[in-house]
Amino acid sequence: MLKVGMKNMPESVVKRSRFEIPKVIGHVQGNRTIIANFRQIADTLGRRPTHLLKFIQKELATPGEIKPKGLILGRKVAASIVNEKIRDYANLYVLCPECGKPDTKLIEKGNIVKLKCAACGAETRLK
Repeated sequence: MLKVGMKNMPESVVKRSRFEIPKVIGHVQGNRTIIANFRQIADTLGRRPTHLLKFIQKELATPGEIKPKGLILGRKVAASIVNEKIRDYANLYVLCPECGKPDTKLIEKGNIVKLKCAACGAETRLK
Protein backbone atom coordinates (compact mmCIF):
# COMPACT_ATOMS: atom_id res chain seq x y z
CA MET A 1 0.00 0.00 0.00
CA LEU A 2 2.88 2.37 0.71
CA LYS A 3 4.31 1.93 -2.80
CA VAL A 4 0.91 2.67 -4.35
CA GLY A 5 0.52 5.74 -2.14
CA MET A 6 3.99 7.04 -3.08
CA LYS A 7 3.26 6.49 -6.78
CA ASN A 8 0.06 8.57 -6.50
CA MET A 9 1.75 11.50 -4.71
CA PRO A 10 2.24 14.75 -6.65
CA GLU A 11 5.73 15.21 -8.11
CA SER A 12 6.34 18.34 -6.02
CA VAL A 13 6.08 16.28 -2.79
CA VAL A 14 8.29 13.38 -3.91
CA LYS A 15 10.94 15.49 -5.64
CA ARG A 16 14.08 15.98 -3.53
CA SER A 17 15.61 19.02 -5.26
CA ARG A 18 16.87 21.86 -3.11
CA PHE A 19 15.24 25.28 -3.27
CA GLU A 20 17.88 27.91 -3.93
CA ILE A 21 17.34 31.65 -4.08
CA PRO A 22 19.64 33.34 -6.61
CA LYS A 23 22.18 35.73 -5.11
CA VAL A 24 21.79 39.44 -5.86
CA ILE A 25 23.74 40.68 -8.88
CA GLY A 26 24.08 44.42 -8.78
CA HIS A 27 26.24 47.44 -8.30
CA VAL A 28 26.28 50.85 -6.67
CA GLN A 29 25.91 53.81 -8.99
CA GLY A 30 26.28 57.13 -7.19
CA ASN A 31 23.80 57.18 -4.32
CA ARG A 32 21.75 54.32 -5.75
CA THR A 33 21.97 50.54 -5.76
CA ILE A 34 20.95 48.70 -8.92
CA ILE A 35 19.96 45.03 -8.67
CA ALA A 36 20.09 43.57 -12.18
CA ASN A 37 18.52 40.14 -11.49
CA PHE A 38 15.55 41.30 -9.41
CA ARG A 39 12.91 39.86 -11.77
CA GLN A 40 14.74 36.51 -11.85
CA ILE A 41 14.70 36.40 -8.04
CA ALA A 42 10.96 37.18 -7.95
CA ASP A 43 10.30 34.50 -10.59
CA THR A 44 12.30 31.93 -8.61
CA LEU A 45 10.29 32.76 -5.49
CA GLY A 46 7.06 32.56 -7.49
CA ARG A 47 5.85 35.98 -6.36
CA ARG A 48 5.00 39.25 -8.08
CA PRO A 49 7.99 41.61 -8.29
CA THR A 50 5.86 44.42 -6.83
CA HIS A 51 5.11 42.35 -3.70
CA LEU A 52 8.80 41.58 -3.17
CA LEU A 53 9.69 45.24 -3.83
CA LYS A 54 7.22 46.43 -1.20
CA PHE A 55 8.75 44.11 1.39
CA ILE A 56 12.34 45.19 0.56
CA GLN A 57 11.41 48.88 0.66
CA LYS A 58 9.83 48.46 4.08
CA GLU A 59 12.70 46.41 5.50
CA LEU A 60 15.46 48.67 4.15
CA ALA A 61 13.53 51.92 4.69
CA THR A 62 14.46 53.16 1.24
CA PRO A 63 12.56 54.13 -1.89
CA GLY A 64 12.84 51.88 -4.90
CA GLU A 65 11.39 51.29 -8.33
CA ILE A 66 11.43 48.53 -10.91
CA LYS A 67 12.94 49.55 -14.25
CA PRO A 68 13.76 47.45 -17.34
CA LYS A 69 17.38 47.17 -16.19
CA GLY A 70 16.38 45.95 -12.73
CA LEU A 71 15.49 47.27 -9.30
CA ILE A 72 16.83 50.69 -8.38
CA LEU A 73 17.07 51.42 -4.64
CA GLY A 74 17.39 55.03 -3.47
CA ARG A 75 20.52 54.52 -1.35
CA LYS A 76 23.68 52.46 -1.14
CA VAL A 77 22.93 48.99 0.20
CA ALA A 78 25.36 46.08 0.50
CA ALA A 79 24.45 42.96 -1.48
CA SER A 80 24.71 40.84 1.69
CA ILE A 81 21.97 42.91 3.36
CA VAL A 82 19.67 42.63 0.33
CA ASN A 83 20.29 38.85 0.22
CA GLU A 84 19.40 38.61 3.90
CA LYS A 85 16.14 40.52 3.37
CA ILE A 86 15.23 38.30 0.41
CA ARG A 87 15.85 35.22 2.60
CA ASP A 88 13.57 36.75 5.26
CA TYR A 89 10.91 37.29 2.58
CA ALA A 90 11.21 33.67 1.45
CA ASN A 91 10.83 32.41 5.02
CA LEU A 92 7.72 34.56 5.58
CA TYR A 93 5.93 34.48 2.23
CA VAL A 94 7.25 31.51 0.21
CA LEU A 95 8.31 28.53 2.35
CA CYS A 96 5.54 26.49 3.97
CA PRO A 97 5.80 26.64 7.78
CA GLU A 98 4.53 23.04 8.04
CA CYS A 99 6.64 21.12 5.50
CA GLY A 100 9.26 23.72 4.47
CA LYS A 101 8.60 23.37 0.72
CA PRO A 102 8.41 26.40 -1.59
CA ASP A 103 5.29 25.14 -3.41
CA THR A 104 2.99 27.81 -2.00
CA LYS A 105 0.57 30.42 -3.26
CA LEU A 106 -0.66 33.61 -1.63
CA ILE A 107 -4.45 33.69 -1.36
CA GLU A 108 -6.07 37.05 -0.63
CA LYS A 109 -9.64 37.14 0.68
CA GLY A 110 -10.56 40.70 1.60
CA ASN A 111 -8.07 41.85 4.23
CA ILE A 112 -6.94 38.31 5.05
CA VAL A 113 -3.87 36.86 3.32
CA LYS A 114 -3.18 33.12 3.57
CA LEU A 115 -0.27 30.99 2.45
CA LYS A 116 -1.61 27.80 0.80
CA CYS A 117 0.85 24.92 0.32
CA ALA A 118 0.40 22.75 -2.77
CA ALA A 119 2.65 20.03 -1.32
CA CYS A 120 1.04 19.34 2.05
CA GLY A 121 -2.24 21.31 1.80
CA ALA A 122 -1.60 23.46 4.86
CA GLU A 123 -3.08 26.95 5.05
CA THR A 124 -1.39 29.56 7.21
CA ARG A 125 -2.72 33.04 7.90
CA LEU A 126 -0.15 35.79 7.38
CA LYS A 127 0.20 39.19 9.04
